[in-house]
Amino acid sequence: MIPFNNSYVHLPAQMFSRQSAKPVSDPTLIVANAPLAATLGIDPDWITTPSARDVFAGNAVADGSEPLAAAYAGHQFGNWNPRLGDGRALLLGEVLGTDGLRRDIQLKGSGPTPYSRSGDGRAWLGPVLREYLVSEAMHAMGIPTTRALAAVTTGETVQRERPLPGAIITRVAQSHIRIGTFQLMGARSDIDALSALFDHVVDRHYPDADSPAALLLAVTKAQATLIAKWMSVGFVHGVMNTDNVSIAGETIDYGPCAFMDGYDAASVFSAIDRQGRYAYQNQPRIAVWNLAQFATSLIPLMPDQDAAIEEFTTIINSFPTHYEAEWIAAFGAKLGLADPSEDDRDLITDLLALMQQDVADFTNTFANLASPNAQYQFTDRDVFGAWSARWQARGYDADIMAAANPVIIPRNHQVEAAIVAGTDGDFAPFHALLAAVTQPFAPVTDATAAFARAPAMDERITQTFCGT
Repeated sequence: MIPFNNSYVHLPAQMFSRQSAKPVSDPTLIVANAPLAATLGIDPDWITTPSARDVFAGNAVADGSEPLAAAYAGHQFGNWNPRLGDGRALLLGEVLGTDGLRRDIQLKGSGPTPYSRSGDGRAWLGPVLREYLVSEAMHAMGIPTTRALAAVTTGETVQRERPLPGAIITRVAQSHIRIGTFQLMGARSDIDALSALFDHVVDRHYPDADSPAALLLAVTKAQATLIAKWMSVGFVHGVMNTDNVSIAGETIDYGPCAFMDGYDAASVFSAIDRQGRYAYQNQPRIAVWNLAQFATSLIPLMPDQDAAIEEFTTIINSFPTHYEAEWIAAFGAKLGLADPSEDDRDLITDLLALMQQDVADFTNTFANLASPNAQYQFTDRDVFGAWSARWQARGYDADIMAAANPVIIPRNHQVEAAIVAGTDGDFAPFHALLAAVTQPFAPVTDATAAFARAPAMDERITQTFCGT
């Protein structure tokens, strides 16, 4: 079944609550991820069996599983909340994959926990399908992310703005440890727990980090890489609270996330982000803010706290340098540059300015940049032509471009269509979209052309929702 090898459960007891899932009435498997199962050391044939379905639904506990709900705190839209935690998720345990990596297996939507704060602990079908599609697409694009192992319907109804079908996703991550996990123990000045968490994270994720400062620097670099990759595909996370930031540097907690269609640096999709705090263009700045909170949580571990503040501040202030290097590398690759450097910044930003002016489709502009069709994204084709001449004079490699520019992404209107159909019991659109977005760099065919098409005006989705 699942070869569990658990470690988080051995951390101090105040860091989690042992918890069982709340069984559901009539679980049905929607989808299971056989390649991921094989990587985890799980028999791919087992994951489609009734016994696997019952584990994914929370109706059965697999041998070796030690279910728990993790405790954490966090800043939500900049406001401190001292007690959050897994309000609708359970860590079933960990496995050592065939690639040697340790990963968590977690149920999301499995029922109430001590951290549910009067919530029902459930998920409705829409966010489950969205997370499955987007996380697997992100993985296929080479962006660090949690993965989706399985999704089931529960046969039950959850109440949101209206009654909706319930579902549970089985999520896989290098860990579910967040900045907020450190914040909880740091805010409590629980040195023993904070120290144990530090040792656990170093051993698990950053074995070369021999001090809190070294860990802070490693996490800073990981976040710089991650955010630059988000920016390079037009991804807007939507809710970059500190409890949604993975210490491992993976994209986590796909709630009101979205991909831009037309390029607008101020894009906001999340219905709860009314001030645009987490807009596309703000994501690097928010990453710095979040890392500063992480640094603050590490201060109690330092013997000379005044010196630590100075050292940590220097590390946090290094984020822009790391980010800019990663951003130029990512966007340089999108232009097919074999050796992008700071000298190419103007070439990149000038194209983005043209795209902003015409709200050019982000994905299709880059995917077709070397094609004569690229000019049709722009109203002033002479201006674009002048930019294109500069770019071609710089020299580009078409193979580099092809590997860096997805032609198919989980576009908001297509995700929404899959959710609507799934809500009515038809999962064919979901499966078709999943097959397309997990081959993001494949040449477009007649069968996939619809998924590469930008939405018509009446198809555009401008708001997305968490679903909690």
